[in-house]
Amino acid sequence: MANLTGSERARYVQGMFARIASRYDLMNRLMTAGQDVRWRREVIQRASLPPGARLLDLGTGTGDLAQEALRQHPDCRPVAADFTLQMMRIGQRRLSDTGSHPAWLGADALHLPLPDHSFEETVSGFLFRNVIDIPQALSEQRRILKPGGRIVILDTTRPPQNLLAPFIRFHLRVIIPALGRLVTGEGDAYNYLPDSTQAFLTAEQLAEHMRLAGFREVGFRRLMLGTIAIHWGVK
Repeated sequence: MANLTGSERARYVQGMFARIASRYDLMNRLMTAGQDVRWRREVIQRASLPPGARLLDLGTGTGDLAQEALRQHPDCRPVAADFTLQMMRIGQRRLSDTGSHPAWLGADALHLPLPDHSFEETVSGFLFRNVIDIPQALSEQRRILKPGGRIVILDTTRPPQNLLAPFIRFHLRVIIPALGRLVTGEGDAYNYLPDSTQAFLTAEQLAEHMRLAGFREVGFRRLMLGTIAIHWGVK
């Protein structure tokens, strides 16, 4: 599945997330032992939102990053965008009774229906390992950012080869698919996760893609035994 390319891969990813949408947040909490909540908190902290900032949460899923932005900065104006409408519908229902919630937008990360220089910040959680054209996705986010705007990316990264590598592979290839089958009934979707993680870029490679796209002050921090990374940069 992770070896699919082009539009075939895009259709598979969209259909996969539609199938697991109702249990997506629960699986994230279980797979990361709740650490993903802390990671998203750090993403928004690193975004350094100015007062009243417009923020794009791209690949928003159920809107976790957009909602975290509102929690930390109640005056910000987040837009939660995704190409899987089922995920956003669940997020809309979940957040409908909260005091504030983001604007929601159906959007393809490679062709954003947004004007140039219209956002102070873009953030994403586990988007880039699923896009079929990373340079184009970075270019689109840079296009919509204002000069000096920031990008922050939370995603998996290819784990390092060290003494822990066999245990990491066992967790990715055995534990996570078994948990996915038990919780969601969609074992194939949670076979995709380890496959796409192993096939994705290293943290250094993604940082280099960001520099080539024109971002400066690029940096990253590895998490969870090197299987997760937060990247950042400035337009």
